[in-house]
Amino acid sequence: MRRYRGPLPQRLHLGIARGIRNFSSYPEHEVLTMPALSPTMEVGTISKWQVAEGEFIESGAVIADVETDKAVVAFEAVDEGYLAKIIAPEGSSDIAIGTPVAILVESKESVGAFKDYTVDASAAPAAAAEPEPAPAATPAPAPAPAPAPAAPVAETKSSGGRVIASPLARSIAAEMGIDLGLVGAGSGPNGRITKKDIEAYAASAPAAAPAQATAAEPTMAAPGMVATPSGKYEDVSLSNMRKTIAKRLVQSKREVPHYYLSLTVSVDELVKTRADLNKRLEKEGIKLSVNDFIIKASALAMAKVPEVNSAWMDSFIRSYDYVDVCVAVATPGGLVTPIVPDADRLGLTAISQKVKELAVKAKENKLQPHEFQGGTFTVSNLGMFGITNFSAIINPPQAAILAVGGSETKIVQSGTDEDGKPTYTTSKVMTVSLSCDHRVVDGAVGAQWLQAFKGYIEDPMSMLL
Repeated sequence: MRRYRGPLPQRLHLGIARGIRNFSSYPEHEVLTMPALSPTMEVGTISKWQVAEGEFIESGAVIADVETDKAVVAFEAVDEGYLAKIIAPEGSSDIAIGTPVAILVESKESVGAFKDYTVDASAAPAAAAEPEPAPAATPAPAPAPAPAPAAPVAETKSSGGRVIASPLARSIAAEMGIDLGLVGAGSGPNGRITKKDIEAYAASAPAAAPAQATAAEPTMAAPGMVATPSGKYEDVSLSNMRKTIAKRLVQSKREVPHYYLSLTVSVDELVKTRADLNKRLEKEGIKLSVNDFIIKASALAMAKVPEVNSAWMDSFIRSYDYVDVCVAVATPGGLVTPIVPDADRLGLTAISQKVKELAVKAKENKLQPHEFQGGTFTVSNLGMFGITNFSAIINPPQAAILAVGGSETKIVQSGTDEDGKPTYTTSKVMTVSLSCDHRVVDGAVGAQWLQAFKGYIEDPMSMLL
């Protein structure tokens, strides 16, 4: 008998697993299953069990840490009881939602009964013991007739001397090292060699087939085959997060019609303003970064050009009346994008503190679902790594992402002298690139957004008004 506690949407929001109350030959117990801890989660990995077998669990206590497609999330208990059996040990990966992971009992005396418990232990023994009938022996195929010698071979060639064979037959022959010229006349139209002919030839002369490839014409690997590296190497298993990142990036590049707009902005005034504000905030232990100004300028530009603050929803475009800016953060497990909510309404100090807090949580895999799910725009900054220019991939269903490079000193024209000749000076400049979803953001709208962003960066005091 299955018993579900509370509405499913509420349970998914709380990150609580579904429990299955079981009345088998074992003492009364509850089978805890893998919960859905994020809207897009399909499988999970048990990163760590926070409770050992035999220990008491209070309602709402964290049982285990589960790695989802987004982050490591706490798996909480619904009811109190004793953890009688851990079915999925630490490190178990790709566990589908609803798969049993542990057993919970009400009485401590019942724990010992589950020492050798297995998932299907309560199934009917007769059904489990009944062996499957052995498959009938497949009779060996009758040997194919020996290929005809010289005359039929000539029939498989066109007037130009080329062997006539289907593309699939050529591919299979290449894999098996078979010279098509020795196969003979094919069974297809006009003696065309087919897959059947290659298989029949291989069956009639299995030992001789590989030897047919000549040294002068080495056999090429079949499409999709990867040559084994000659040196040492290590295969690294993919985490659920890395799999999801890869899947979403490929999906974005394949389905979203990206276009890119780049602009160079002066950061001279921003550098001066930042230095002045940091001096004033020194006693409070707060230090603003250039990225804090970029986040604030991006949020204000979103409010100024609301068409960019939208999302493609297949059958309609959703326009948001709030601005939540995602900030790309590199972690050992992959790239995550925690959210600075209502960034257009926050001051620079609040943005700075929020970003630092989220970055620490992200690197420690402690982000909660509401801290990384959603967002209306993303900022990715690689300037601290010496990168001056790059293009980022849009994070669907968002309509745009800003790629920020580092600042560099350049000679720029500052005006003209009395004779009308140009004068030059040095200036710190930064290149930014806006990737847009052309289904949502037209080119002119993207350009307007960049101009608004540039205005805030080159006149940072306007952000404080």
